[in-house]
Amino acid sequence: MAYIRKVRGKWKVEIERKGVRTSRTFDLKATATAWAAQEEAAILAGERGQFPNRTVTQALERYETEVSAGKRGKRAEELRFAAFQREFPALSAKVMHEVTTADLNTWRDARLKLVSKGSVQRDINLLRNVWSIARDEWKWCGESPWKGLRMPGDNPARDQKPTWREIRRIVRWLGYRTGRRPQTKYQEVAWAFMVALRSAMRAGEVMGLTSTSVDLVRRVARLESHKTLEAEGARNVPLTRGATRLLAVLLDGVKGSPWTISSKSLDALFRKARDACLVTDLRFHDSRAMALTMLARKHDVMTLARISGHRDLNQLLKSYYRETAEQIAARL
Repeated sequence: MAYIRKVRGKWKVEIERKGVRTSRTFDLKATATAWAAQEEAAILAGERGQFPNRTVTQALERYETEVSAGKRGKRAEELRFAAFQREFPALSAKVMHEVTTADLNTWRDARLKLVSKGSVQRDINLLRNVWSIARDEWKWCGESPWKGLRMPGDNPARDQKPTWREIRRIVRWLGYRTGRRPQTKYQEVAWAFMVALRSAMRAGEVMGLTSTSVDLVRRVARLESHKTLEAEGARNVPLTRGATRLLAVLLDGVKGSPWTISSKSLDALFRKARDACLVTDLRFHDSRAMALTMLARKHDVMTLARISGHRDLNQLLKSYYRETAEQIAARL
């Protein structure tokens, strides 16, 4: 049944029928009423084994409004949807319950000619969820055509690990001075990289540190925003002694954030320094793998997972523990 009420000058529609719940807000009551009738008809049609003629584009737009809007990564999902509709207009215009596995095979093969298999796999994971919600909640289609599709799989895990010689070249180029707070944006990049190397935190987590989120006495940093926030909430990161010493200097006399640069600028300036130092195939995020590889020499895998925030121990082992066979053999 549809409920229409006025909320803050707009008309909000709430539908609850046959176990399906959905809602939207409109400027005009007439538009809200028409949408409610359309949605109820679609729900009833789904119960009879019939499906409304809703296109893939309509599904993506609704998913953006109702699902992506509540995620921290909504911008990335919006860009993927926009690219899908721009590059594959015929598939986007197709009625959802008429899309076949053969259609998706053609789309997958075309995408693999343009981007890596890991990127295509991420597209599939997102689009497959759109179909699942359209089937289970919206009753727009039956069995998902993704079920019979061969997955391309993820890219091989990176095995690059910077040497200390490369690290020194980069941070010196950026103007890093031991014990001296950063005065320039380049120096801030160097300090962020050093903190990441000593704490195993992601770039965004390092940039989110403030004078109130870091307890130097207890050696704990509280992250109110991080990659897995929706799944586990705020996370407390135990700090190494090296990270604590760096943060003590960085936060000395600071109220709030010690940074003046954004995460986007951090990445751009780091890549500029890397290229200037002729260091190849190194990313800021590789600091996380190097930190965890060093910590693995002294701590067990469960402790490492608490430090890094990994919920999947296999990913921790496969992607972030990068000690070579020769290095392990030297310690045996």
